[in-house]
Amino acid sequence: MMESNKIQILDHRYYRGRNIYSHKPVMKMIVDIGKYGLIPTKEIPGFNQKLLSCFPGLKTNYCSLGYEGGFLERLEEGTYLAHVLEHTILEMQAMLGYEVSFGRTRTIEEPSRYYLVYQYKNEVCGLECGKAAVFILNRFLDNKEVDIEGFLDYLGEISINAELGPSTTAIVEEARKRGIPVTRIGHESLVRIGYGKYSHLVESTLTDLTSCISADISSNKQLTKSMLSENKIPVPYGKTVYSELSAVMAAGQVGLPVVIKPIDGNQGKGVSLNLNSEEEIKAAYRNAAKFGTGAVVEQYVKGKDFRVLVVGDRVCAVAERLPACVTGDGIHTIQELIRLKNSDPRRGEAHEKPLTKIRLDEVALDELKKQKKKPEDVPEKGETVLLRKNGNLSTGGTATDCTDLIHPDNAEFAVRAAQVIGLDVAGVDFVTEDISRSIQETGGVIVEVNTAPGIRMHLYPSEGIPRNVAKDIVDRLFPQTEYCFPIVSVTGTNGKTTTVRMIHHVLSITGLNVGMTSTCGTYIGNKCVCKGDNSGPRSAESLLSDQTVEAAVLETARGGIVREGLGYDLADVGVITNIADDHLGLNGVETLEDLAFVKSLVVEAVKKDGHAVLNARDPMTPTILKRVHSNVILFSGHPAKDVFVPKGCVRVYEENGGIVISAPRERLNLIQISEIPVTGGGLIECNIENCLAAVSALYALRVPLEVIRKGLKSFLMNTGRFDLFRLGGFHVMLDYGHNRPGYENVIKACGRMEHERLIGVIGMPGDRSDAAIRDTAHLCAKSFDGIYVKEDEDLRGREKGEVADLFYRTITGDGFPKDRISVFERELEALKNAVAQAKDGDLIVAFYEKLEPLKQYLESAGAEKVGFCPPEMPRREKVQIS
Repeated sequence: MMESNKIQILDHRYYRGRNIYSHKPVMKMIVDIGKYGLIPTKEIPGFNQKLLSCFPGLKTNYCSLGYEGGFLERLEEGTYLAHVLEHTILEMQAMLGYEVSFGRTRTIEEPSRYYLVYQYKNEVCGLECGKAAVFILNRFLDNKEVDIEGFLDYLGEISINAELGPSTTAIVEEARKRGIPVTRIGHESLVRIGYGKYSHLVESTLTDLTSCISADISSNKQLTKSMLSENKIPVPYGKTVYSELSAVMAAGQVGLPVVIKPIDGNQGKGVSLNLNSEEEIKAAYRNAAKFGTGAVVEQYVKGKDFRVLVVGDRVCAVAERLPACVTGDGIHTIQELIRLKNSDPRRGEAHEKPLTKIRLDEVALDELKKQKKKPEDVPEKGETVLLRKNGNLSTGGTATDCTDLIHPDNAEFAVRAAQVIGLDVAGVDFVTEDISRSIQETGGVIVEVNTAPGIRMHLYPSEGIPRNVAKDIVDRLFPQTEYCFPIVSVTGTNGKTTTVRMIHHVLSITGLNVGMTSTCGTYIGNKCVCKGDNSGPRSAESLLSDQTVEAAVLETARGGIVREGLGYDLADVGVITNIADDHLGLNGVETLEDLAFVKSLVVEAVKKDGHAVLNARDPMTPTILKRVHSNVILFSGHPAKDVFVPKGCVRVYEENGGIVISAPRERLNLIQISEIPVTGGGLIECNIENCLAAVSALYALRVPLEVIRKGLKSFLMNTGRFDLFRLGGFHVMLDYGHNRPGYENVIKACGRMEHERLIGVIGMPGDRSDAAIRDTAHLCAKSFDGIYVKEDEDLRGREKGEVADLFYRTITGDGFPKDRISVFERELEALKNAVAQAKDGDLIVAFYEKLEPLKQYLESAGAEKVGFCPPEMPRREKVQIS
């Protein structure tokens, strides 16, 4: 392959939630810098100068040196393009107004392949800045000029379009202050606040508490007026029309002057006020017809324009809306005055800032024409020139807070109007001379009741006191003082699924509708709603969006963490069952320390008042503990072998055949292990540890001890784990052991059961390293009396027969007799042959890839499922595996 002269993007992915690189959203870009892998930037003619000329902010960048000018120092010393790319992307985002600082660049393959991770706040901006930075640096390498300002203008425009609206943003920020998780759905302004049963969908200020029919009613002006009028709420008299002629006739019946507005418009679009002539009425109708199916012609009520925000059963804010206008200074033209006013940093192109820029559009030109003015005219000093009749902020208007002035009658009318329509959040528009006087006295009216009212005018009034109405909306959505949706996340090398199932079972006994994700599927209550390996972040996100779920237990696998991060924000309890040699050599995870780092994210992402549950016997636990910022519970099957126990933490351990919970102020004897079916009467050591981990999590959630006992005693369905069947005079066990620790656990348990021969149907996933496969093969060679090697259906990147051949060569190389080992392409074929050649007293152990085909075969052969240790299979003494 020829060496490239440019930077090439090989991959680009998002980490929207907490991840192994940062607890903030980041993007990961994999690049190849070609020949520049051997050339530092100081040796590229003119490169550093071009870079700093276009991005002067890089001169003060800290970089990893930790002080101002650190990056400049690195440039002068000589650094590489991938590192420069990282800082350029961050700097471009900073120039667009985003506060981002985290970045990291690492070598993947010498000398030219790198990955770089960088923080983003706006997903579209982060992605496009990454692409743009590559283009710009490549132009520098070609010694070509770049229009940086043009790039930034383009990036700024698409970034603004990708932002949440100001109303949604305010609600999201208020929710996050309270620790309520927020998930953005798509690239519009739709968000989900909270999880499961306690979640709500919000778009702008429209919430899922508003019915579709209420929203439809509010968008129909005439229907809204009819309903308000029926309820004795003052509204202007008017008629619905569908033609210019009808509009003129209706105006005559209503009485001049009139107002014309679209039947189903919003944001003041198509609204014309104070119309007095047939010509004006026809033009106004044509304008209104652009935004709706017809128009409403109604009485023009003289007065000021007030927006009253109703949330639930009370008025939360009131603002007087003032139309877009300019004030003359005797020097500048109207056009120039608009330009000067738009230079106010509070004004943006759309809704991204407190105010919107004034547009000199057709509506504004018409308004000037009515005043016999042109954009080129110079108004006298102090003269006010109106550019709109309506006071909507979206057309450049301003707002003055009047919340403390509203008359109680007017507040009551506003609340009643919202309730008549059925809106939980409503913008009720009043026209009256004085909002502090009752409209019954002043002749004022309610002209509109709006769904999804904008709240910029209340959050950022041009004059008066800002009102945190986002708080009122979040209070309405979450009336409870504390948001509570329990999440338990479980990771580790072995025992994850069993531990998750146990916690799910016990929590269900409390009466909650508990959701569960695992390698066996996604469950809501006891119903499997999605089969397959659902231990990744997308399965977690899907479960947490289900509004029937009241608590969640999530199996969180290494692969999903590495690929996409976590599918949730913070858990109440994070559990790590153990860290063992598995999946090493994949995705940059080379050592146990690397694996511990990845899995420790589960206990890092725990609420401060939550709990991290760790294995006291695991050698990686002291390392993981350094990353924990919550309470700690340690569990241990053999306390004497614990590697590290910090003072004052809660411990859950086995003692004298029972489970003990030891806290600083109490010691509780929970249950005898022999009473827990999943432990096989105490024979299955790994399930004893899984019980200890589950008990720790349940204790952390303050589940009553009697409920935990009841749950442990009644937990019987651990499908696919130590599943034992009797077939004639021998037994068959099915288990999902897929690494050396998993094999060890099963072989230990089998060693405590009486049998004549132990037969293994063995194999491993292809994404394990050769060393891991050989290590497991060595264990099989010394543990089984007969071996049937099978190949998994999913080769996971291996050649067909490669894993089976590695097993066969290793086992026979250890001196295992060749006449007692066979190789099969499919695991069902291997099991059938093992059964066909079985003798009375045999115990066959099949380490499956897919459970159901094997179960179906055994059942069709007449096998009977039995408890792990039936009476006719006497127990042996404990067997130690070296």
